[in-house]
Order: sequence, then structure tokens, then C-alpha cells
Amino acid sequence: MPDDNAQATPAEPKKAKSISYADAGVDITSGDRAKQRIKMLARKTFNKQVLSEIGGFGGLFALDLAKYPEPVLVSSADGVGTKLKVAFELGIHHTVGADLVNHCVNDIAVQGATPLFFLDYLATGRLENDVVETVVRGISEACRANGCALIGGETAQMPGFYADGEYDLAGTIIGAVNRPNIITGEGIEAGDVLLGLPSNGLHTNGYSLARKLLFEVAKYGPEHYVNELKDKAGAALMRTHRSYLSVIKKLTAQPEMVRGMAHITGGGITENLPRILPKGLDAVIDLSAWTPPPLFEHLQHLGNVDRDEMFRTFNMGIGLIAVIPAEQVKKAKAILNRANERHCIIGRIVTRGTRKVVYN
Repeated sequence: MPDDNAQATPAEPKKAKSISYADAGVDITSGDRAKQRIKMLARKTFNKQVLSEIGGFGGLFALDLAKYPEPVLVSSADGVGTKLKVAFELGIHHTVGADLVNHCVNDIAVQGATPLFFLDYLATGRLENDVVETVVRGISEACRANGCALIGGETAQMPGFYADGEYDLAGTIIGAVNRPNIITGEGIEAGDVLLGLPSNGLHTNGYSLARKLLFEVAKYGPEHYVNELKDKAGAALMRTHRSYLSVIKKLTAQPEMVRGMAHITGGGITENLPRILPKGLDAVIDLSAWTPPPLFEHLQHLGNVDRDEMFRTFNMGIGLIAVIPAEQVKKAKAILNRANERHCIIGRIVTRGTRKVVYN
């Protein structure tokens, strides 16, 4: 007779499928392949001061104390911002690396520093090796052009955080200057002249507004040819952020030539020039001194944007301002002419006491 109280033997539980990091969206093998390509690109920027290989926990760089007997390290970190959205739409990834490096180089060069080394950070949802290699190649080439070494960085896979085909890009630069050669603007005086150097378009600032005006208000596509710009909308927005390092070096090689410099980035002339003004001084800008390029005029027209808003958002065609003593202006202009560098006098420093920019 069967025993009614007997317990049935439980079935063996099915083994769960083994789940890997790749199943969660992070492909370590693909990441390793990307890192090998990055190493090759980074090595092209190395010099004798670089003491480490790509892949260590930190990059090693030996400062040349013969060149910098009174060294002061100067650092800056920045990103490319929503200009990347245009890059995604156009599939253009080779210029954003140069945008990033040149922006950071300018930020320290205006303080008299020479770039030493650079670190990049690229984060994406799904790793596309060809895209990563293209971006890093742009970074590597810009580092070489600016004489700095790409000694490390981070490539992060963050599935679920970034949409497929998108990434974020940021960088940190370290430079050096001898203490007596630091340029802070503290020596700026009333009567000094403002010398403006042209930008190459929007550079890397104001893209949220520019994209809204071009793509939402005007309803252009990135490939739409705009007569007012004599270019396609996307191409006009993708012009590379230029480096001013070489021309800055030429100006600062002359004693007492430059009292201050401002890199005109986010905040435009309105917010960047006051960063170097001593107390008690204003900068008066002569709006008749130059004509903003067609891109800026078209953007203003599309959105009926107030003039002050334009100058607080965009560089308006001026990417760098050097503050020059009046007696040095003739010599400064000669230096710039020899370098085939376009420039114009856009204003002066006056005594008013508010540390503001005044537009006339």
C-alpha cells in the first residue's frame, strides 16, 4: 500500500543563465580593443617628460625645472557642450577633440602658461570603437599641434545613461609658467587698449540657443544650405574652436607687451572680460570696430534676440581679447601683422569703478 504521508522528492531547480557584464551593456573586450587604439594615438604626443604608458592608474610627467626655475602649474577643465548634438546628427567626430583641447589650451595660455599635458574623459552608452578612435585621434592631433602630451584619460561605458550613438566629452589640461611671467590682469590701467582677435564661429559656446534658433525656429536641417551663411547650417556650427597659443606666445615674448588676456567663451565678452579687470576699471567696447560674422547676425535675426543677450551668450566674432598698454599698440599690431593674424582695436579701459563691460 502506498504511504499517503510520503513526501514527493522536489525537482532539481533549473540553473539560471549565467549573466555577464556584456549582457548588462558593458563590453569589456571591446573596451580593451579601444584602449589599444587609444594608446597608439596617445604615444604620438609623448615627449621625454612623459614617464608612463597609457593604462596605468595615473600619468607621470617630469617637469623641466631648467625651463621653469620658478614653476607655477596652471590647470583648466572643460567640455564641448551641446555642440556634440550637432556632431551626432552629422556623424562628424574628428573635430570635437580639437574643440576640446584648443578650448582648454586657450584658458591657460591667457594666463601666460604653456600646456604640458592633457587628460580626456569620454563616456558613452554603447562603445563604438571607430567613433572613439576618431574622437581621440582629434584630441591627439590637437595635443601635438599645441605641444602637449596626451598622457591618460578615461573611456567609460554607461549603458542606460546615454542614448545609443551619443557620448560626452571633457578634458583637463595642466600647463606651467614661471612665477614672474604670470599674466593676471592686475597691472591693467585706464587708457590701455583692447585688441580683439577673431573667432572661428561659435567655438564651443552658445549651442543650446543656436540649435534652437536654427533647427526649431528656422526649421533648418543640419544639411540645409543657408544663403545668409553661405554654408550648410550644420557645417557653420561645426567650425573648430581655434587655438590662440602661437599668437599669444608671440605677444608675450615681448616684455611689458600684454597686461591681461581674456578667452571669450561662455558668457561672451560681457562676462569674460571683467574676470581680468582690477577694481575701479571698466572696459568700453566700440561696437563699430568690427562686424560680427553672418552666423551671429542671422541667429539674432531668427530669434529677435536682444543685443545684450547676444553678447552675453556668443563670442560675436571675437575669440580673444588682449589688453595692451597704449604705447605698445603699434608694436603689437606689427607682431600680429607678421604672423598674418587678423585683429582690430575694439575698445579701451576706463576709470568708472564697476568692473563691467560697457558697449558704445
